[in-house]
Amino acid sequence: MPPLIRDATEADLPQMLPILNQAIRETTAIWHLEEATLEARLAWLRERQGRGLPVLVAEHEGAVLGFASFGDFRPFAGYSQTVEHSVYVDPAAQGRGVGRALMATLIERAEAAGMHAMVGGIEAGNAASVALHRAMGFRDAGLLPEVGRKFGRWLDLLFMVRLLPAEPAPERSAAAPG
Repeated sequence: MPPLIRDATEADLPQMLPILNQAIRETTAIWHLEEATLEARLAWLRERQGRGLPVLVAEHEGAVLGFASFGDFRPFAGYSQTVEHSVYVDPAAQGRGVGRALMATLIERAEAAGMHAMVGGIEAGNAASVALHRAMGFRDAGLLPEVGRKFGRWLDLLFMVRLLPAEPAPERSAAAPG
C-alpha cells in the first residue's frame, strides 16, 4: 500500500528528526557534520511553512517513513522561479517507492506554484538518488568536483534539473509553413 503524502505538522518532527540525523551521521546524502536539534528543525519547519513552501511527510499507519521539501535555489530575484529540493527516507523504508511518492508530490507542488525548474544537488556517488532523479525526469546539469568533504574524503556534487510545465506550451499549427 502506498504511503499517504501530506503536509508535515510540528507533531511530525520527533519522527522526522531521526531520519535526518541518521542521514547526517551515516551518509553523504547531506553534508552537515553535526546532528540537527528538535529546536532547529522546528524553526526550519515554521520558516518554510510561513513562506508557503511545502514540507511533506510520507506516512503509513501513523509512522513517518520520510519527508521532503523545497526552497530557494539561490537568494537572488532572478532565481525566483527555481527551487532546490531535498528528500529523506528512513532506511527501513527505502526501495519501497516512498522517495518517488514524495518527489512526485513535490513536483506537483512546484508546478502549482508556477515554478519553472527544480534542482537537486546530489553527492555524485549516491547511485540510488541519481537513479530516482533520472526516473523522475531530471537530467544531469553539471558536476562540481571535490567541493565538499565528509568522512575524511572529498565529495563531488552533481546538479540535476527538471524543467516544469509551469504554463502550457503554445499551440503549434499542424499546417506546413506557407
